[in-house]
Amino acid sequence: MQKQGLSRRSVLKTGVAAAGVSLFNINHAWSQDVAYDGEVFDAGGHVLNVAEWGGYWQETQNRLLLDRFQKEFNCKIQYDSTFPWFPKFVANGPERPPVAICNWNLPEMFKTHQAGDYFLDVEEIKANVPNTAKLWDFALRTGIGVTWAFSRYCYAYRTDAAGGAPTGFRDFWKPEFAGRRGTYITSNTLQMMFFMASSWAFGSSETDFDAGYQAMRDAMPMKISDFTGNMATLLERGEIDIAVQSDAEALLQKEKGVPVDLYYWDEYKGILTQTKTISRYADPMSKKLAFALLNRTLEADYQTAFADEFWMRPSNRDAVIPEKMAALGVVNSADATDGLHIPDWQTYLDHEIDIVETVNEIFGS
Repeated sequence: MQKQGLSRRSVLKTGVAAAGVSLFNINHAWSQDVAYDGEVFDAGGHVLNVAEWGGYWQETQNRLLLDRFQKEFNCKIQYDSTFPWFPKFVANGPERPPVAICNWNLPEMFKTHQAGDYFLDVEEIKANVPNTAKLWDFALRTGIGVTWAFSRYCYAYRTDAAGGAPTGFRDFWKPEFAGRRGTYITSNTLQMMFFMASSWAFGSSETDFDAGYQAMRDAMPMKISDFTGNMATLLERGEIDIAVQSDAEALLQKEKGVPVDLYYWDEYKGILTQTKTISRYADPMSKKLAFALLNRTLEADYQTAFADEFWMRPSNRDAVIPEKMAALGVVNSADATDGLHIPDWQTYLDHEIDIVETVNEIFGS
Protein backbone atom coordinates (compact mmCIF):
# COMPACT_ATOMS: atom_id res chain seq x y z
CA MET A 1 0.00 0.00 0.00
CA GLN A 2 2.97 2.29 0.42
CA LYS A 3 4.55 1.82 -2.97
CA GLN A 4 4.44 4.65 -5.45
CA GLY A 5 4.44 4.30 -9.25
CA LEU A 6 6.93 6.59 -10.97
CA SER A 7 6.49 7.61 -14.58
CA ARG A 8 9.11 7.12 -17.24
CA ARG A 9 11.23 9.97 -18.52
CA SER A 10 9.20 10.22 -21.72
CA VAL A 11 5.91 10.47 -19.81
CA LEU A 12 7.16 13.15 -17.49
CA LYS A 13 8.71 15.24 -20.23
CA THR A 14 6.02 14.93 -22.87
CA GLY A 15 2.71 13.32 -21.89
CA VAL A 16 2.25 15.01 -18.52
CA ALA A 17 3.40 18.37 -19.80
CA ALA A 18 0.95 18.18 -22.66
CA ALA A 19 -1.84 17.17 -20.31
CA GLY A 20 -1.09 20.13 -18.07
CA VAL A 21 -1.34 22.56 -20.97
CA SER A 22 -4.53 21.23 -22.52
CA LEU A 23 -6.58 20.17 -19.52
CA PHE A 24 -6.53 23.08 -17.06
CA ASN A 25 -9.45 25.45 -16.56
CA ILE A 26 -12.19 23.18 -17.86
CA ASN A 27 -15.75 24.21 -17.03
CA HIS A 28 -18.25 21.58 -18.09
CA ALA A 29 -21.94 21.65 -17.23
CA TRP A 30 -21.88 18.11 -15.86
CA SER A 31 -19.35 19.16 -13.20
CA GLN A 32 -21.77 21.65 -11.64
CA ASP A 33 -21.36 22.39 -7.97
CA VAL A 34 -23.23 20.26 -5.45
CA ALA A 35 -23.69 20.70 -1.72
CA TYR A 36 -23.65 18.16 1.08
CA ASP A 37 -24.72 18.79 4.68
CA GLY A 38 -23.68 15.56 6.40
CA GLU A 39 -27.05 13.83 6.28
CA VAL A 40 -27.97 10.48 4.69
CA PHE A 41 -29.70 10.70 1.30
CA ASP A 42 -31.03 8.25 -1.30
CA ALA A 43 -28.67 8.02 -4.28
CA GLY A 44 -31.10 5.87 -6.26
CA GLY A 45 -28.64 3.03 -6.86
CA HIS A 46 -25.94 5.32 -8.31
CA VAL A 47 -22.49 3.79 -8.86
CA LEU A 48 -19.66 5.54 -7.02
CA ASN A 49 -16.18 4.84 -8.40
CA VAL A 50 -13.48 4.84 -5.72
CA ALA A 51 -9.77 3.99 -5.78
CA GLU A 52 -7.95 2.60 -2.78
CA TRP A 53 -5.54 -0.18 -1.81
CA GLY A 54 -6.54 -3.80 -2.27
CA GLY A 55 -6.18 -7.04 -0.35
CA TYR A 56 -6.79 -7.02 3.39
CA TRP A 57 -7.09 -3.23 3.26
CA GLN A 58 -10.08 -3.50 0.90
CA GLU A 59 -11.65 -6.25 3.01
CA THR A 60 -11.36 -4.06 6.09
CA GLN A 61 -12.80 -1.02 4.36
CA ASN A 62 -15.79 -3.07 3.23
CA ARG A 63 -16.38 -4.36 6.74
CA LEU A 64 -15.85 -1.12 8.65
CA LEU A 65 -17.22 1.43 6.21
CA LEU A 66 -18.33 0.62 2.68
CA ASP A 67 -20.93 -2.13 3.18
CA ARG A 68 -22.92 0.05 5.56
CA PHE A 69 -22.44 3.14 3.39
CA GLN A 70 -23.90 1.40 0.33
CA LYS A 71 -26.98 0.31 2.24
CA GLU A 72 -27.66 3.65 3.91
CA PHE A 73 -27.13 5.77 0.80
CA ASN A 74 -28.67 3.27 -1.67
CA CYS A 75 -25.60 3.26 -3.91
CA LYS A 76 -23.06 0.81 -5.27
CA ILE A 77 -19.32 1.14 -4.69
CA GLN A 78 -17.14 0.27 -7.68
CA TYR A 79 -13.76 -0.31 -6.01
CA ASP A 80 -10.54 0.04 -8.04
CA SER A 81 -7.46 -1.40 -6.34
CA THR A 82 -5.23 -1.65 -9.42
CA PHE A 83 -2.63 0.94 -8.43
CA PRO A 84 -1.08 3.31 -9.62
CA TRP A 85 -3.76 5.97 -10.12
CA PHE A 86 -1.66 8.63 -11.87
CA PRO A 87 -1.71 7.05 -15.37
CA LYS A 88 -5.48 6.56 -15.18
CA PHE A 89 -6.17 10.17 -14.31
CA VAL A 90 -3.83 11.49 -17.00
CA ALA A 91 -5.18 9.11 -19.64
CA ASN A 92 -8.77 10.15 -18.97
CA GLY A 93 -8.17 13.86 -18.40
CA PRO A 94 -9.81 15.95 -15.68
CA GLU A 95 -13.22 16.09 -17.37
CA ARG A 96 -13.53 12.27 -17.30
CA PRO A 97 -12.09 11.25 -13.93
CA PRO A 98 -11.66 7.48 -13.50
CA VAL A 99 -12.91 7.74 -9.91
CA ALA A 100 -14.76 10.36 -7.85
CA ILE A 101 -12.78 9.80 -4.65
CA CYS A 102 -9.24 8.47 -4.45
CA ASN A 103 -6.86 7.50 -1.65
CA TRP A 104 -3.20 8.45 -2.07
CA ASN A 105 0.25 8.62 -0.60
CA LEU A 106 1.42 12.18 -1.20
CA PRO A 107 4.04 12.04 -4.00
CA GLU A 108 1.73 10.59 -6.64
CA MET A 109 -1.12 12.84 -5.54
CA PHE A 110 1.02 15.95 -6.07
CA LYS A 111 2.31 14.59 -9.37
CA THR A 112 -1.27 14.17 -10.62
CA HIS A 113 -2.19 17.63 -9.38
CA GLN A 114 0.68 19.08 -11.42
CA ALA A 115 -0.68 17.43 -14.55
CA GLY A 116 -4.09 19.13 -14.59
CA ASP A 117 -7.09 20.51 -12.76
CA TYR A 118 -8.15 17.16 -11.32
CA PHE A 119 -9.09 17.84 -7.70
CA LEU A 120 -11.25 20.08 -5.57
CA ASP A 121 -9.22 22.25 -3.24
CA VAL A 122 -9.45 21.86 0.52
CA GLU A 123 -11.64 24.93 1.01
CA GLU A 124 -14.30 23.47 -1.31
CA ILE A 125 -14.11 20.15 0.53
CA LYS A 126 -14.40 21.83 3.93
CA ALA A 127 -17.60 23.57 2.84
CA ASN A 128 -19.23 20.19 2.08
CA VAL A 129 -17.65 17.75 4.55
CA PRO A 130 -18.67 18.72 8.10
CA ASN A 131 -16.24 16.37 9.85
CA THR A 132 -13.26 18.32 8.49
CA ALA A 133 -13.93 20.70 11.40
CA LYS A 134 -12.85 17.94 13.79
CA LEU A 135 -9.40 17.36 12.25
CA TRP A 136 -5.98 18.40 13.45
CA ASP A 137 -4.63 21.26 11.35
CA PHE A 138 -1.95 19.18 9.59
CA ALA A 139 -4.65 17.05 7.94
CA LEU A 140 -5.64 19.88 5.59
CA ARG A 141 -2.19 21.22 4.86
CA THR A 142 -1.76 19.75 1.37
CA GLY A 143 -4.39 22.11 -0.03
CA ILE A 144 -5.93 19.47 -2.32
CA GLY A 145 -6.49 16.37 -0.20
CA VAL A 146 -7.66 15.49 3.29
CA THR A 147 -5.43 13.27 5.43
CA TRP A 148 -7.49 10.83 7.48
CA ALA A 149 -4.82 8.44 8.79
CA PHE A 150 -1.04 8.53 9.08
CA SER A 151 2.07 6.85 10.40
CA ARG A 152 5.22 8.44 11.79
CA TYR A 153 8.53 7.71 10.07
CA CYS A 154 11.08 6.04 12.28
CA TYR A 155 13.96 3.63 12.43
CA ALA A 156 13.04 0.14 13.52
CA TYR A 157 16.07 -1.55 15.04
CA ARG A 158 16.87 -4.81 16.73
CA THR A 159 17.36 -4.41 20.46
CA ASP A 160 20.28 -6.87 20.29
CA ALA A 161 22.05 -4.95 17.50
CA ALA A 162 25.74 -4.13 17.87
CA GLY A 163 24.97 -0.50 17.12
CA GLY A 164 22.66 -0.22 20.09
CA ALA A 165 19.70 2.15 20.21
CA PRO A 166 19.95 5.13 17.83
CA THR A 167 19.64 8.52 19.48
CA GLY A 168 19.59 10.70 16.35
CA PHE A 169 18.72 10.52 12.68
CA ARG A 170 22.39 10.29 11.62
CA ASP A 171 22.98 7.20 13.79
CA PHE A 172 21.78 5.09 10.85
CA TRP A 173 25.30 5.67 9.45
CA LYS A 174 27.14 4.48 12.58
CA PRO A 175 29.97 2.06 11.69
CA GLU A 176 28.41 -0.61 13.90
CA PHE A 177 25.48 -0.81 11.48
CA ALA A 178 27.67 -1.24 8.39
CA GLY A 179 26.22 -3.86 6.06
CA ARG A 180 23.21 -4.26 8.35
CA ARG A 181 21.01 -1.38 7.11
CA GLY A 182 17.75 -1.48 5.16
CA THR A 183 15.79 0.94 2.99
CA TYR A 184 13.46 0.80 -0.04
CA ILE A 185 13.31 0.95 -3.79
CA THR A 186 13.10 4.47 -5.20
CA SER A 187 9.40 4.11 -6.08
CA ASN A 188 8.47 3.68 -2.42
CA THR A 189 7.38 6.77 -0.49
CA LEU A 190 9.47 5.74 2.52
CA GLN A 191 12.66 5.92 0.43
CA MET A 192 11.62 9.28 -1.04
CA MET A 193 11.14 10.68 2.46
CA PHE A 194 14.34 9.06 3.74
CA PHE A 195 16.26 10.63 0.87
CA MET A 196 14.90 14.10 1.63
CA ALA A 197 15.49 13.68 5.35
CA SER A 198 19.08 12.61 4.58
CA SER A 199 19.52 15.66 2.33
CA TRP A 200 18.39 17.78 5.27
CA ALA A 201 20.55 15.97 7.86
CA PHE A 202 23.78 16.11 5.85
CA GLY A 203 23.17 19.23 3.78
CA SER A 204 21.61 22.64 3.93
CA SER A 205 17.96 21.59 3.45
CA GLU A 206 15.70 18.72 2.40
CA THR A 207 16.23 19.75 -1.21
CA ASP A 208 20.04 19.68 -1.02
CA PHE A 209 19.98 16.56 -3.14
CA ASP A 210 23.75 16.34 -3.64
CA ALA A 211 24.04 15.80 0.11
CA GLY A 212 21.34 13.14 -0.14
CA TYR A 213 23.23 11.29 -2.88
CA GLN A 214 26.37 11.21 -0.76
CA ALA A 215 24.39 10.00 2.23
CA MET A 216 23.05 7.09 0.18
CA ARG A 217 26.58 6.22 -0.96
CA ASP A 218 27.88 6.33 2.61
CA ALA A 219 25.10 4.01 3.83
CA MET A 220 25.85 1.27 1.30
CA PRO A 221 25.71 -1.67 1.20
CA MET A 222 22.05 -1.78 2.20
CA LYS A 223 19.24 -4.29 1.84
CA ILE A 224 16.76 -2.73 -0.58
CA SER A 225 13.16 -3.81 -0.02
CA ASP A 226 10.04 -3.06 -2.02
CA PHE A 227 7.57 -2.67 0.83
CA THR A 228 7.36 -2.37 4.62
CA GLY A 229 6.14 -5.90 5.32
CA ASN A 230 9.18 -7.41 3.63
CA MET A 231 11.45 -5.04 5.56
CA ALA A 232 9.85 -6.18 8.80
CA THR A 233 10.60 -9.78 7.83
CA LEU A 234 14.26 -8.96 7.17
CA LEU A 235 14.50 -7.32 10.58
CA GLU A 236 12.76 -10.20 12.34
CA ARG A 237 15.10 -12.73 10.69
CA GLY A 238 18.13 -10.75 11.80
CA GLU A 239 19.27 -10.08 8.22
CA ILE A 240 19.47 -6.38 9.10
CA ASP A 241 19.82 -4.49 12.37
CA ILE A 242 18.24 -1.15 11.49
CA ALA A 243 15.70 -0.11 8.87
CA VAL A 244 13.75 2.84 7.59
CA GLN A 245 10.19 2.08 8.65
CA SER A 246 6.72 3.41 9.45
CA ASP A 247 5.78 3.16 13.09
CA ALA A 248 2.59 1.25 12.21
CA GLU A 249 4.69 -1.70 11.06
CA ALA A 250 7.28 -1.39 13.83
CA LEU A 251 4.71 -1.08 16.63
CA LEU A 252 2.95 -4.19 15.35
CA GLN A 253 6.23 -6.13 15.47
CA LYS A 254 6.95 -4.87 18.95
CA GLU A 255 3.49 -5.85 20.16
CA LYS A 256 4.05 -9.36 18.77
CA GLY A 257 7.23 -9.73 20.83
CA VAL A 258 9.80 -9.36 18.04
CA PRO A 259 13.02 -7.94 19.60
CA VAL A 260 12.70 -4.52 17.95
CA ASP A 261 12.22 -0.97 19.11
CA LEU A 262 11.67 2.40 17.43
CA TYR A 263 13.55 5.63 17.06
CA TYR A 264 11.26 8.40 15.83
CA TRP A 265 12.71 11.03 13.51
CA ASP A 266 11.83 13.83 15.92
CA GLU A 267 14.33 16.13 14.22
CA TYR A 268 12.42 15.70 10.94
CA LYS A 269 8.79 14.79 11.58
CA GLY A 270 7.79 13.46 8.20
CA ILE A 271 4.63 11.41 8.02
CA LEU A 272 3.36 8.65 5.76
CA THR A 273 -0.22 9.69 5.07
CA GLN A 274 -3.43 8.24 3.76
CA THR A 275 -4.96 11.23 1.96
CA LYS A 276 -8.19 11.41 -0.05
CA THR A 277 -9.04 13.69 -2.96
CA ILE A 278 -12.37 14.41 -4.63
CA SER A 279 -12.41 14.79 -8.40
CA ARG A 280 -13.46 18.26 -9.50
CA TYR A 281 -15.29 17.10 -12.63
CA ALA A 282 -17.06 14.04 -11.24
CA ASP A 283 -20.75 13.98 -12.12
CA PRO A 284 -22.96 15.70 -9.50
CA MET A 285 -24.31 12.57 -7.80
CA SER A 286 -20.84 11.00 -7.64
CA LYS A 287 -19.44 14.18 -6.17
CA LYS A 288 -22.17 14.35 -3.52
CA LEU A 289 -21.59 10.69 -2.61
CA ALA A 290 -17.84 11.35 -2.48
CA PHE A 291 -18.44 14.15 0.03
CA ALA A 292 -20.58 11.79 2.10
CA LEU A 293 -18.03 8.95 1.98
CA LEU A 294 -15.20 11.27 2.97
CA ASN A 295 -17.32 12.59 5.81
CA ARG A 296 -17.82 9.03 7.08
CA THR A 297 -14.09 8.35 6.71
CA LEU A 298 -13.39 11.27 9.02
CA GLU A 299 -15.69 10.07 11.82
CA ALA A 300 -13.92 9.41 15.11
CA ASP A 301 -15.39 5.93 15.64
CA TYR A 302 -14.36 4.75 12.19
CA GLN A 303 -10.82 6.09 12.60
CA THR A 304 -10.49 4.34 15.97
CA ALA A 305 -11.65 1.06 14.44
CA PHE A 306 -9.28 1.49 11.51
CA ALA A 307 -6.35 2.22 13.85
CA ASP A 308 -7.11 -1.00 15.71
CA GLU A 309 -6.70 -2.91 12.44
CA PHE A 310 -3.72 -1.15 10.87
CA TRP A 311 -1.93 0.61 13.74
CA MET A 312 -2.24 3.95 11.92
CA ARG A 313 -2.93 7.16 13.78
CA PRO A 314 -6.17 9.10 13.31
CA SER A 315 -6.45 12.71 12.17
CA ASN A 316 -9.76 13.32 14.00
CA ARG A 317 -9.09 15.04 17.32
CA ASP A 318 -11.79 12.99 19.06
CA ALA A 319 -10.69 9.54 17.89
CA VAL A 320 -9.61 7.22 20.71
CA ILE A 321 -6.26 5.47 20.36
CA PRO A 322 -6.76 1.68 20.70
CA GLU A 323 -5.51 0.30 23.99
CA LYS A 324 -2.78 -1.81 22.38
CA MET A 325 -1.32 1.30 20.70
CA ALA A 326 -1.70 3.48 23.78
CA ALA A 327 0.22 0.86 25.77
CA LEU A 328 3.19 1.48 23.45
CA GLY A 329 3.08 5.25 23.90
CA VAL A 330 0.86 6.41 21.01
CA VAL A 331 -1.39 9.37 21.86
CA ASN A 332 -3.81 11.54 19.90
CA SER A 333 -3.09 15.03 21.14
CA ALA A 334 -2.07 18.49 19.99
CA ASP A 335 1.47 17.85 21.24
CA ALA A 336 1.65 14.58 19.31
CA THR A 337 0.74 16.32 16.05
CA ASP A 338 2.79 19.46 16.63
CA GLY A 339 5.45 19.96 13.96
CA LEU A 340 4.35 17.12 11.69
CA HIS A 341 6.03 17.89 8.40
CA ILE A 342 4.77 17.80 4.81
CA PRO A 343 7.97 18.02 2.72
CA ASP A 344 8.58 19.97 -0.46
CA TRP A 345 7.17 17.38 -2.83
CA GLN A 346 7.00 19.93 -5.63
CA THR A 347 10.77 20.31 -5.73
CA TYR A 348 11.28 16.57 -5.35
CA LEU A 349 9.02 15.86 -8.32
CA ASP A 350 10.73 18.55 -10.40
CA HIS A 351 13.97 16.56 -9.95
CA GLU A 352 12.40 13.11 -9.81
CA ILE A 353 14.07 11.67 -12.91
CA ASP A 354 17.59 12.59 -11.81
CA ILE A 355 16.95 11.42 -8.24
CA VAL A 356 15.60 8.04 -9.32
CA GLU A 357 18.36 7.41 -11.85
CA THR A 358 21.16 8.52 -9.51
CA VAL A 359 19.91 6.65 -6.44
CA ASN A 360 19.21 3.49 -8.44
CA GLU A 361 22.77 3.66 -9.73
CA ILE A 362 24.04 3.96 -6.16
CA PHE A 363 21.88 1.02 -5.03
CA GLY A 364 23.11 -1.09 -7.91
CA SER A 365 26.81 -0.42 -7.34
